[in-house]
Amino acid sequence: MSQPTKTSAQIQAMREGGRRLAQIFAELRDYVQPGMTELEIDAWVAEQIKEHGAEATYRTAEVGFPASICISVNDQIVHGVPTDYELAVGDVVSFDLVITYQGMKTDAAFTMVVGEAPRGAVKHLLTHTERSLMEAIAAIDGPCTTGDIGAAVESVLSRAKLGIIRELVGHGVGLEMHMPPEVPNWGRAGSGVQLHVGDTIAIEPMATLGGARIRTEDDDWTISTRDGSLAAHFEHTILITESGAEILTQL
Repeated sequence: MSQPTKTSAQIQAMREGGRRLAQIFAELRDYVQPGMTELEIDAWVAEQIKEHGAEATYRTAEVGFPASICISVNDQIVHGVPTDYELAVGDVVSFDLVITYQGMKTDAAFTMVVGEAPRGAVKHLLTHTERSLMEAIAAIDGPCTTGDIGAAVESVLSRAKLGIIRELVGHGVGLEMHMPPEVPNWGRAGSGVQLHVGDTIAIEPMATLGGARIRTEDDDWTISTRDGSLAAHFEHTILITESGAEILTQL
């Protein structure tokens, strides 16, 4: 299914919104400290979104999420609902944020370790999950297929012997938070849905130090690994161009 054609103004709004999201993330990395609660961080992010003239998409009626940002800790993969949990040194934390700017949505995520540099198996997990995202973006040389993207992600994560989350996928984004097509983190090059110049998608590899099976927590939002293994999640919103991919959610 093809995406609706965007105007140049809509694409520019996504560029500007993406830069605002990236700026919030750059400051968030420095802001997060051991002893902070997830709710404190959520409140800070909500204020930053307002200061950037944007809207917290998760809090809109169309989404209904109870916070401005998803905060997923350790074995939580995505959609973690902020609580009064205090972050501790060594916690592996993923932040996933969608903002609306001038009516257009951009979506990004990153994973970090609280209070110390990643090391050992955790460093391996974060390094290769982020690498799989960047390799997938590099594999886009203009109009392509979702299979081209998924194959690039899968190749990196498989070589790293990480669990690949197959039940959760990337997606189109822009006019809505979730739009066609789905963008799996696995696949065969040349297969899947054709992507065209002007399409905007969120590519978001999710990987674990264990298996790929998932479970939904009692809050009906938070998705965790079934085996309790640590998880990582990295994401960018990108624009398909004539010659490649433009990353909209970076400075």
